[in-house]
Amino acid sequence: MRKIAVLVGSLRRASINRTLAHALEKLGKDEFTFIYPDLNLPLYNDDLWENPPASVLALKRDLAEVDGIIFATPEFNRSIPAVLKNAIDWGSRPYGESSWTGKPISVIGASPGRIGTAAAQVGLRSVLVTQNAFVMGQPEVYLAFPEGLIDGDLAVTDDTTRDFLKEYLARFGEWIDKMPKLGK
Repeated sequence: MRKIAVLVGSLRRASINRTLAHALEKLGKDEFTFIYPDLNLPLYNDDLWENPPASVLALKRDLAEVDGIIFATPEFNRSIPAVLKNAIDWGSRPYGESSWTGKPISVIGASPGRIGTAAAQVGLRSVLVTQNAFVMGQPEVYLAFPEGLIDGDLAVTDDTTRDFLKEYLARFGEWIDKMPKLGK
């Protein structure tokens, strides 16, 4: 069973990206264990490494223990949500101890709009590549998220979308298995 950290780029309880992540968890329950690290972190400040915040140390511990990472990102003003960039910054430090090095990573996102979260994902991928992470290129998940796509029991109601998401999870599992274990 592969252990996956899911970093959701919205702190809202009713986030559609959090709902998508939990629906993926349900679809992949036989292959993956999902954890959801707390991203309610202080804003990055290098001075704080003198006495690192417990929340930052917990994030770094969580990331060290996983086989792969899924970033579930909304798109805010055609860009990366601040909560994700902040987590990336914390995870990348202290120098030489990056949590991202060698980690298999996938970027997904959902939006009520037609293009999903394409602009945010492009920006997020460009940041993650600089962290020496193994960012999966395909399949891309830019999910338009209409009302009712995922029901109250976290079941994907559309057969085509459900099959696509199952295939996505299978491909991410293959990606994880192919990557060298640099960061563990």
